[in-house]
Amino acid sequence: MALFKKRTVGKPGEWFYCLEHKKVEEGPECPAKDRFGPYATRQEAQHAMETARERNLEWETDPKWHDRQGQGQGQDEDDA
Repeated sequence: MALFKKRTVGKPGEWFYCLEHKKVEEGPECPAKDRFGPYATRQEAQHAMETARERNLEWETDPKWHDRQGQGQGQDEDDA
């Protein structure tokens, strides 16, 4: 007996962006590894790549995700 059921149909009103086909889908038509979502509206799904780029930029520039400037940069433990 399987512990997890494979979900093949989405709930009404769920929208996804397929990374493989580069299109918006209502319900999960493609495998989970190839999609972003679910989104509440078609328009949100259409902007999935823009949203991902904005979030990536925020994370890349967030100082909490990087070492403090000047602490151990460019030095190996053996050199210190």
